[in-house]
Amino acid sequence: MKHDLVIRNGMIVDGLGNPGYEGDVAVRGDTVTGLGDVPERGIREIDAAGATVTPGFVDLHTHLDAQVGWDPMMTPASSHGVTTALMGNCGVTIAPVRNEHREVLASMMESVEDIPRESILQGLPWDWNSYGEYLDSVEKRQPGINVAGLVGHSAVRYYVMGERSVDDQPTSEEIGQIAQLVGESVKDGAVGFSTNRLRAHRMADGRCIPGTFATDEEVIAISKAVGQHGGMLQSVIESGKLDEELALMKQQLTASGTRLLFSAPWEPGEGGASAYQPAIDDMKRAGLDITGTTQPRAAGFLSGLKTNVLIGMRLKWPTWRELRAMDQAARLSAIRDATFRNRLVNEAKRMENAESIGQTMSSSRFTIPMGKSFWMGTDDRPNYVRADNESLANLAANAGEHPAETWLRYMLESNGEGLFHVRFVNEDLEVLPGFMRSDWIVPGVGDAGAHLGVISDVGWTSFLLSYWHRDRGVFSIEEAVHLLTGKQARVLGFDEIGSLEVGKKADINVIDIDRVAERQPKRVSDFPAGASRLLQAAVGYRATLVNGVVILEDDELTGERGGLVLRNRNR
Repeated sequence: MKHDLVIRNGMIVDGLGNPGYEGDVAVRGDTVTGLGDVPERGIREIDAAGATVTPGFVDLHTHLDAQVGWDPMMTPASSHGVTTALMGNCGVTIAPVRNEHREVLASMMESVEDIPRESILQGLPWDWNSYGEYLDSVEKRQPGINVAGLVGHSAVRYYVMGERSVDDQPTSEEIGQIAQLVGESVKDGAVGFSTNRLRAHRMADGRCIPGTFATDEEVIAISKAVGQHGGMLQSVIESGKLDEELALMKQQLTASGTRLLFSAPWEPGEGGASAYQPAIDDMKRAGLDITGTTQPRAAGFLSGLKTNVLIGMRLKWPTWRELRAMDQAARLSAIRDATFRNRLVNEAKRMENAESIGQTMSSSRFTIPMGKSFWMGTDDRPNYVRADNESLANLAANAGEHPAETWLRYMLESNGEGLFHVRFVNEDLEVLPGFMRSDWIVPGVGDAGAHLGVISDVGWTSFLLSYWHRDRGVFSIEEAVHLLTGKQARVLGFDEIGSLEVGKKADINVIDIDRVAERQPKRVSDFPAGASRLLQAAVGYRATLVNGVVILEDDELTGERGGLVLRNRNR
């Protein structure tokens, strides 16, 4: 019998850490049916000579919950080799929902995740109330890649308590209702539950989102309900209270008997270890299953004419505020005018002493050090790895300019397309390889689907392969692929993905390792209600298959969809 597809003559790297070997991969339907020497012909064949054949990548930290409703290919994650995405992280989801609360959840998604509210309201069918019905809706629209979903704390709390969920604590009866609703959501197919304790994540009116200050009693009751149905836990913790947060996660795991995933940017501890390590070691000794996920490079805002992170945007900076109100083309035209440009520079200089902004950049919600802002260049491939002495502050000092003058000059010289990368976590690249090799760490936190106007970290998979494997040689190809596949799939709990083995799902990448890379983020307007976003393409992906369907060839999506909704099977 002929195979449906055979990938010929590639370097097969199985995702389990085993040595790579040259051979063929045969696919029939949605399943890998042959590896190594495959003499039978395929109805279709792909030449992988000189390329590396890997399992599809797994992304455990995305916010594609809304986008999947109007963009089933979930771009650009699907352009970077991702074949399975976990949605619903950080406690903010659009299900469960009462009909009268839709605008509240859409506004929460906008204020926390920078996903336009009107796109959410206009672009989704809203044909659900329960989380299971939400998954049914996604399934009906045939996703391009596999998706699994976490049910979010904020949505559940608001469903039970309404407006009181923001500022009040639930009664004992309401805690029971919240836990029951989470349990029902997991029973209906959510793979787990997510919560968010980060105080910076706020609603449009400035209040912290529901669940931020949930008591241990509430969180543990929910965790028990999740564990009873075989779901997983996910958390975003407040790093300023690290000991308390780690202690609570230990209680969650002890009560639930399940596994927990949390966002773990590098935090230095004693003796060169991470600050998490003592508590992690304690949990491991107790037999608890905990995993942290961390960015494989510095993550941060993008500052330029095509984002909303400029130099000054507070009310007392009227000229910069005027610039921010324009679209990208109008901004470029405005700064080409010497008079307007001088107004911008002089305004920045006047505010320097009053606000100590000589080394900082201000957004509407953050003050960002210019010493941590780095030019990404104008080449096709963005530069995320400049040295500390190449910061915007240093560029300005070396040129004898005010930082605002330097920023504007770079915008002009790049015709408004250039960007500064403003780092705020994982700034020390040299500690990251050892951190990612920890048995409890996986790379990720690209936030695909979120922060669409100010951040673009979705290409983290391509960065890991291009920089840490190819450019630096820090990870072997076997190690790098394992970090992107098998190590991730174990956390998600679906053993049919994450490896190239006969009988496993045919989620496969064919990659030109010598070419793979991210491209510069571009501003596009392709969301409902005319909303725009940053979109980052990739190169080096010769083919991507999802459940045997070729969704991408030669860096371009084919229009075919092969994804499934992966529902909790332990319910």
